[in-house]
Amino acid sequence: MFNKIKKFVLGKSLRSKQLGEQKFNVFWGLPILASDAISSVAYAGEEILYVLVPIVALAAYAQMFYVSLAIVALLCILVFSYRQTIDAYPCGGGSYIVAHDNLGVIPGLTAAATLSIDYVLTVAVSACAGTAAITSALPSLLPHKILMTLFFIFILTIGNLRGLKDSSKMFGVPTYTFIISILIMIVYGVFKVKVLGFVPVDLVQMPEVTGDLTIFLILRAFAAGCTALTGVEAVSNGIPNFREPSQKNAKFVLVLLALVVLAIFSGTSYLATLYHAVPNPDQTVIAQIAMQVFGNGVFYYFMQFTTALILIMAANTAFNDFPLLLSLLAKDSYVPRQFAQRGGRLNYSNGIDFLALAAGILVVVFNGETHLLLPLYAVGVFASFTLSQSGMWLRWVKNKTPGWRYKAFINGLGAMVTFITMIILGVTKFMTGAWIVCILVPIFIYGMLQIKSHYNVVAEQLRLPLPEVANAMSWREREINHVIVPVASINRASLKALLYAKEISKNQNIIAFHVAMNEQFAKELRAMWEDFQFGIPLVIYASPYRDSVKPLLAFIASQEYAAKKDDIITIVLPEVIVNKKWMNILHNQTSYFMRGELIHDPRIAIITVPFQLKK
Repeated sequence: MFNKIKKFVLGKSLRSKQLGEQKFNVFWGLPILASDAISSVAYAGEEILYVLVPIVALAAYAQMFYVSLAIVALLCILVFSYRQTIDAYPCGGGSYIVAHDNLGVIPGLTAAATLSIDYVLTVAVSACAGTAAITSALPSLLPHKILMTLFFIFILTIGNLRGLKDSSKMFGVPTYTFIISILIMIVYGVFKVKVLGFVPVDLVQMPEVTGDLTIFLILRAFAAGCTALTGVEAVSNGIPNFREPSQKNAKFVLVLLALVVLAIFSGTSYLATLYHAVPNPDQTVIAQIAMQVFGNGVFYYFMQFTTALILIMAANTAFNDFPLLLSLLAKDSYVPRQFAQRGGRLNYSNGIDFLALAAGILVVVFNGETHLLLPLYAVGVFASFTLSQSGMWLRWVKNKTPGWRYKAFINGLGAMVTFITMIILGVTKFMTGAWIVCILVPIFIYGMLQIKSHYNVVAEQLRLPLPEVANAMSWREREINHVIVPVASINRASLKALLYAKEISKNQNIIAFHVAMNEQFAKELRAMWEDFQFGIPLVIYASPYRDSVKPLLAFIASQEYAAKKDDIITIVLPEVIVNKKWMNILHNQTSYFMRGELIHDPRIAIITVPFQLKK
């Protein structure tokens, strides 16, 4: 039943050779990989106003223009820089690869840690922002915002588990719908004021001036608005997901991304100054603008609906790039290697599941509030930007390929500007949550190094030199194989295990072992054993504390048992195999726990002999 439901929801498994069919072209690549950056403009302008309006009131709108201009300039620098990254790393030039390749292990892991935090926050922030857009239009849903947000994450997870091809079409259409609808709102909103002479009415009361306009305030506003730049790196990370020519397609998508973000961010910022939108927890800035541009009618609700969709769809960027990042880290042994395995739909399904779980936990912990999550967001983004650009600058300086001075200047400028931005973000947002990132990044790095160390130790212990093979084979000829069959009762499963034990040991050195937790039953078992005449000695050990493993280990260690120090002891465990998975909770718990205890003894080899039930 479970497999049928899984096949219906996720689709049938794909062959490995179908991987090329799952990649997307420019048309579908733009909404999937650029959705995070495109959606960021829906709340980036609002974050600027959240800083300025409570302090300087109406003067905030004039300053918003200059802040937006600085952010647009930074966007252009990043786009030029990442075009060069795409050229240099055709297999995917994310911050981790670039920093690890050019700066070393610790900078590479720092980039990986900051990116991981960024991707998890992308899903949480996007889903929360989408919920906020809906509750702005329908305030009655506010009490259910956490459940709504978790539901959106669940839907995104299912969609992405279906594979790149299906998810691109499923989630690409809403992104294009948002782009078209918000461009219409920008054009008509400006036309309505400048040509038709519409006079905007304040929907929310403007607060009184409470402070002065200072450089620090402008820097805070700039730091808040830099959320518009999140997701720019995603295109260079996702080059392997593009159809050939993948580099050319990725560079084209990056340029389209910049043009769309430029148009939407500039347009919405200008509309905010025209309509004097005031940020507040109950109604977003986009909702206030749409209300005045379209009125409280169909177009207003459609605008809110498309905004909610793009904010939710923004998480797709993380769902595409984070599993890919985990797969690279897994191949380098910095995270569990299961993350490098592709699922039935040829995606990194383990990474997708992990991302959804982590984002869901964040939503619950931070009560679904976008403004509580955003301070954690941008610091990690710009740390990865800085490491990536620094790595590229060092690459050009070292290799001195044709045109390296121009390329080094572009990436060097990108590194310098993003580093300054990171410092501004760290200082202005430290007390509001950025300090959490500063603690998490070293913890993540330490954890990844520990995992790498573990894999190195395992590899060293598993390494098999040729002289050791010869010694082992000669030792194998001298040893005696002892076989023990744990028997709980006399039945068909235990009989099959006994017959198998006789086969592998050539009917020698076999012992049936019973742990007696009930003295009367042990006597009855002994009598039945003699009646059946198995030809195998039965050893019974009492277990006053109802432990099924310790008596067996005590017997093996005792002088009563004939095994020597270098002999192999094979434990043959009978196991009942049921037809339905849920029935496993009713069977085989003893054998499961016995395996868990016995595998730590280097002399013991464990063999499971299954007995299949017919119904």
